[in-house]
Amino acid sequence: MTTEDDLPEIPVICEECDTRTRIAFEEVEESVRSHNEQFHDGESVAQVDPEVLDHLVDRVADDLGLLD
Repeated sequence: MTTEDDLPEIPVICEECDTRTRIAFEEVEESVRSHNEQFHDGESVAQVDPEVLDHLVDRVADDLGLLD
């Protein structure tokens, strides 16, 4: 069973601010939303690193059998 201590930190980037950080898995959604509201008038500028997101999507699709 996975615990919060086992969850990875997720890389988040904001090209407009020229920043890259790692955020605890359970805080990613709120942190990205908050950053975008505070610095970019709510526009979706900061995001999970696209390469990592693509990899996660592929793994989930594979786990669900969507790639068979």
